[in-house]
Amino acid sequence: MRIAFYGSSLLSSYWNGAATYYRGLLSDLARRGHRITFYEPDAFGRQQHRDMDPPDWAEVRVWPATEAGLHEVVAEAALADVVVKASGVGVYDEELLTGVLQAARPNAIRIFWDVDAPATLAELRDAGPGDPLRQALPTLDLVLTYGGGPPVVAAYEGFGARRCVPVYNALDPATHHPVPAEPRFAADLAFLGNRLPDREARVEEFFLRPAAALPQRAFLIGGNGWESKEMPANVRHLGHVYTREHNAFNTTPLAVLNIARDSMAAIGYSPATRVFEAAGAGACLITDAWIGLELFLQEGEEVLVARDGADVAAHLEALTPERARRIGAAARARILAEHCYVSRGATVDALLREQAGRKWESAA
Repeated sequence: MRIAFYGSSLLSSYWNGAATYYRGLLSDLARRGHRITFYEPDAFGRQQHRDMDPPDWAEVRVWPATEAGLHEVVAEAALADVVVKASGVGVYDEELLTGVLQAARPNAIRIFWDVDAPATLAELRDAGPGDPLRQALPTLDLVLTYGGGPPVVAAYEGFGARRCVPVYNALDPATHHPVPAEPRFAADLAFLGNRLPDREARVEEFFLRPAAALPQRAFLIGGNGWESKEMPANVRHLGHVYTREHNAFNTTPLAVLNIARDSMAAIGYSPATRVFEAAGAGACLITDAWIGLELFLQEGEEVLVARDGADVAAHLEALTPERARRIGAAARARILAEHCYVSRGATVDALLREQAGRKWESAA
């Protein structure tokens, strides 16, 4: 099928946490025979911070973030068998949604793909009935979500969605895997994530509080926006870490830390891309606690779980290099067996073929 996918960016992970997710899923769909065109705006400096060349498995159309650019790419939705509008494009989101749904052929499969369901659902609760997404939901064939599990499915169906299916993050083992350590990523505990309002307090609790409590240990933070944040002297800040550097970032430290955003932690069933990248690299992962974690990793054997910053500090003090390696190896084995993008791609492919069959039957 010809898939027109309107998202934030395929080529750049700069201020774009969905990049790895898009790459893993869409490359697998391409291997299954689908022809993909990814439409991304030239916005937020992403094109100046590309960490990927245009791939051979998708055509990437970078469009000017202007009304003229918007109208040009919206019109091309008419060429596709499947039209996908992702959340969080960042510019002209409402206009893109309305435009591509109007431009799509009557027999095209229409999908809203939510890569931040807790935030989107919070906006829907605050929005009136005239909100473009609320109006569109009953007309869509599918809502696919980056995570969220049963609470997100129930919420979307409550807003009128015909069908909502979580498609979780996963691992692309060709991209994320163990590599030799790099001295510049050396640390006892490393955290990678952009500075966001609904995660900052949790970063203070789960990362900065343990750093202050363990002044003799080395802490490393990567991601955008932390330059102006006051931190303990034993915390080193790297700034943006490109996707191609993530393997070494995860492989080198004694342990790496995952911290969910407030909304993701509250709703559960929302493993971040970083969880799978770290496991794929064989890293020893410490994560904050959230509902549904056991679907992906087993506490104590494949991941260390912290309820607060004191737990993080206790895990780090008790952790030996030997145990860290065992946990990392067990996590990698579990994720390779159950949570690679080939299985996620199979899920989406089956959904598309099922939906196409329904449309064919209704048209017959």
